[in-house]
Amino acid sequence: PAYLAAMILPAPIERWFATKGWSLHDHQRALLERAAAPATLLVAPTGGGKTLAGFLPTLVELAEIPRKGLHTLYISPLKALAADMRRNLTGPIEAMGLAARIRVEDRSGDTTQTRKKAQRVDPPEILLTTPESLALLLSYEDSPRMFASLQRVVVDEIHALAESRRGDQLMLALARLQRMAPGLRRVGLSATVEDPAALARFLGPGTRVLEADPGPEPD
Repeated sequence: PAYLAAMILPAPIERWFATKGWSLHDHQRALLERAAAPATLLVAPTGGGKTLAGFLPTLVELAEIPRKGLHTLYISPLKALAADMRRNLTGPIEAMGLAARIRVEDRSGDTTQTRKKAQRVDPPEILLTTPESLALLLSYEDSPRMFASLQRVVVDEIHALAESRRGDQLMLALARLQRMAPGLRRVGLSATVEDPAALARFLGPGTRVLEADPGPEPD
């Protein structure tokens, strides 16, 4: 893609940054440069723009090459965080003029059965969920069809899941997803931790660590 060669954001995203008076932080730029890497762990203090960094490669890819089907799966330890993220993503996507290309939905125990069934038939480009809801979704016979198009997984607050029973469940789910979508790229987002290398091993073998300084944008 052009943005990898010249690090120029697609026009709709560039205009949105300009209206905010923002420019790319070094770690956001670095994550874009590593968009094709199999696995990356971004460690940044709260307020450092790490969540935006995690989604930027997805927004850029879908802005440049629109495609139907599930592109990015976002996994949060809390269903409330997934719901908040849907609201936080929908606003910028609409402001960028990309709402017709990028649909964002969340899936948790609070999601209606009607909506859950619809998501399996016609998945959004970005689905926000929890480890438990993902495990249930993977139990359906038609899950390989839904996840065949999956390109990226973003695990938020990964430090809160590591070395726990929920974390073990999530790693099993990611292994299944990798078999369904062999080219899947993993991104972990974490607050500052004492041992980033250990957290990287939790995300998967070969994971590279990217540590960031805090920036002015809110997460």
